[in-house]
Amino acid sequence: MAETLLKAEGSKKERYETLLPQIASLIENESDEIANMANVAAALMETFRFWWAGFYRVKGNELVLSPFQGPLACTRIGFGKGVCGTAWKEARTIVVPDVDAFPGHIACSAASRSEIVVPLFRGKEVAAVLDIDSEQPRAFDDTDAYYLERISRMLSRP
Repeated sequence: MAETLLKAEGSKKERYETLLPQIASLIENESDEIANMANVAAALMETFRFWWAGFYRVKGNELVLSPFQGPLACTRIGFGKGVCGTAWKEARTIVVPDVDAFPGHIACSAASRSEIVVPLFRGKEVAAVLDIDSEQPRAFDDTDAYYLERISRMLSRP
């Protein structure tokens, strides 16, 4: 696939539906997880113009910043800390409509108002998380969770 995205106009669902096969094509012949994370973060940002979109990979007992698009970010996050560390600990997607209302939220950027974090698995273990932030409160919903979990499964390894 050429490194050009076909961008859909319309609903959030329509934009995800247009994006999914393009992500599949981008990553299908690439075995390097960092390259795939980089392209997925770029594709998400280009499609949705989020405030921040990127990955944290599990390294020992913390998450370490990995490919992302957006302003500077926290470099390391402890297990169970903030939204990312909680999604890792609980091995589930977390949607946060208002980051100020999330106990223990880690404010990498004061501009972030809402967040969604989706785990990526290697077997049954969380290997990384996909973290997306918005400057708008309540920016993420079940539609985002559904499609971002599909993208997560594309990136996860058996």
